[in-house]
Amino acid sequence: MTAILEVKGLRVSFRQDGKETEAVKGVSFAVGRGETVALVGESGSGKSVSALSTVSLLGDSATVTGSVLYNGEEMVGADEKHLMKLRGNDISFIFQEPMTSLNPLHTIEKQLSESLALHQGLVGQAARDRILELLIKVGIRDPETRLGAYPHELSGGQRQRVMIAMALANKPEILIADEPTTALDVTIQAQILELLAELKESEGMGLLFITHDLAIVRRIADRVCVMKDGEIVESGPAEDIFANPQHPYTQKLLAAEPSGQPAAVPEGAEELVRTSDLKVWFPIQKGLLKRTVGHVKAVNPTSISVRAGETLGIVGESGSGKTTLALAIMRLIASEGEVRFRGDDLRQWSTRDLRRLRKDMQIVFQDPFGSLSPRMTCAQIISEGLAIHKVDQHRNTRELVAEVMLEVGLDPAAMDRYPHEFSGGQRQRIAIARAMVLRPRLVVLDEPTSALDMTVQVQIVDLLRDLQTRYGLAYLFISHDLNVVRAMSHKMIVMKQGDVVEAGEADALFENPREEYTRQLLAATR
Repeated sequence: MTAILEVKGLRVSFRQDGKETEAVKGVSFAVGRGETVALVGESGSGKSVSALSTVSLLGDSATVTGSVLYNGEEMVGADEKHLMKLRGNDISFIFQEPMTSLNPLHTIEKQLSESLALHQGLVGQAARDRILELLIKVGIRDPETRLGAYPHELSGGQRQRVMIAMALANKPEILIADEPTTALDVTIQAQILELLAELKESEGMGLLFITHDLAIVRRIADRVCVMKDGEIVESGPAEDIFANPQHPYTQKLLAAEPSGQPAAVPEGAEELVRTSDLKVWFPIQKGLLKRTVGHVKAVNPTSISVRAGETLGIVGESGSGKTTLALAIMRLIASEGEVRFRGDDLRQWSTRDLRRLRKDMQIVFQDPFGSLSPRMTCAQIISEGLAIHKVDQHRNTRELVAEVMLEVGLDPAAMDRYPHEFSGGQRQRIAIARAMVLRPRLVVLDEPTSALDMTVQVQIVDLLRDLQTRYGLAYLFISHDLNVVRAMSHKMIVMKQGDVVEAGEADALFENPREEYTRQLLAATR
């Protein structure tokens, strides 16, 4: 097979504060027409840097040596004007988070038309016809109604489809997809992977797919290059890599899948949370007088029960009401129906009483970098709740912080560092420590592992199970990753468009789902 893109002995180093750090160390790979090559590895392995260096997108602090040939033409050191013609035209990118890649101030039509005008000179009706054709091709329903929409008005899956349409607008020969499905629901993820495979075949493109998720690689790749610390440690046909991995790091990645089960709930465990017909409807108001003309039915009447030491897994696609349900239970948003915590009806509690309750009900968010203040040290972040809730005032705060850091697997010597100085897995441990230092009874875990590498996911799942057993914690575990849910949950509810469509023991739901929607979710992960 003739290579469209050929990388030979690629080296990339970055200069910062007078120091030179080598991020990519002599990497070589090739992508042929109609072929999918996966670059696989954990955060910091050099995957994205290798891809961005193909068309010099790394900035002035980077030094790139070696060779990058596109159709036999050298890209390293090429003229900037020539590279600008190739970017987005012959070589296109799809990035991980479409919300940050799309301009929030421009409509979908304007963003797509910009690329067509720049590279093909298409304007007016010709451009609009091409945009509609692209949106239909990537599976956007009723594309005419979406042309005037802004990115925030689309779902995560729709935004990613728009990004794919932009990448395909100029019929590229090479498409580089950098973690394009990480933040998506499993069903949407399956649709995007299927779409990319179809487009690769129909358009005859080469596809360079960057990911840390080997389950995706197994489904989409022809060849695999496994990266670690800036080097390719193993490469070959995907079938061979999965059937007979040679390098210990590849074996470690393949084995890194959350497994096992949570410890059994102690007999006679106290019921911590109970809801009866809990409902969250947001009013739709129109007109000068703001009359209510309808409702967004985020959560329809829902009843659940969670005991000490028990995990309730909450699964469903984006917009199904998972997080809204958890926030209503914690009384962070208004709701109707009964919410009881340790037998007390929270509807009767004043705002002051609820403040006292907060230390017993904590939350860990999906994105630790977004939920941790960049201006506070690790010690300040973890200890903030202690001061607010006046917990253990007789003890030295730094001693308490050191204790909880050891509990979650962090070195107390790092307590004076800032969030940007930690890895993604370490930041999530800080977020968990911030919640655990208050010794809560209930913890809401909102997609706590979805942005993490597979090996780190396993570590966080083991940590959460250990803390639950040690302190009798109740968890509400929200996730679209069903493998993680199975490893964490005793019971499970499946939500769709605000309704609980299925509920029961986690093992029973995985082994014998009754509802078609649950079967679809399970099928999308296999």
